[in-house]
Order: sequence, then C-alpha cells, then structure tokens
Amino acid sequence: MILNVMEHHVHEAYDRLKGMVPGFLDTPNHREDVVVYALNRLQPKYVVTSTGKAVTEVALDTAQHRTTIEVQVIEALRQVARVPRERPVTAAPG
Repeated sequence: MILNVMEHHVHEAYDRLKGMVPGFLDTPNHREDVVVYALNRLQPKYVVTSTGKAVTEVALDTAQHRTTIEVQVIEALRQVARVPRERPVTAAPG
C-alpha cells in the first residue's frame, strides 16, 4: 500500500494547533480544508514498506521538519478562518 507519511504528521499538527487561531471553527469540513491546504504546500513523503515508513517517520520527527509542517498548518488554519467553506449559522432576529 502506498502511504504519504506527511499526511499523518499534518493531522497531528492540526490536532495540536487548531486552538491557536482566533475565529477558527473545528468542523470536519474545516479540518479537511486545513489538511489539504497544508499538504499541497509540503513535500509528500511516500512509502510502501514498513522500513521506509520507519525511516521517514524518524526523518520527519526533527525540529526543522516539525517547524516546517507547523508553519504550513498555522497558515492553513488562518486561511480557513478568514474564508471558511461554511459560515456559522446565526439565529434570525426577533
């Protein structure tokens, strides 16, 4: 099975950082939007073997790679908060 290990790291970063951006609403659609936005700006890390996965996981667990991923996820959170796919429902006056 082909696996993009970067996707797992982006999901982890999302879970850690989603509360840092004012106005961001954690909904399933917004989560997908953030993950896709970040993944489209990060280099994919595809693997097919467990050895390849282990080596890639170790490589991505450096401070430099974590920071690169977190910067992209924070930018994605800000972008989705600015222009969400769905707007919050507000009660009608009266």
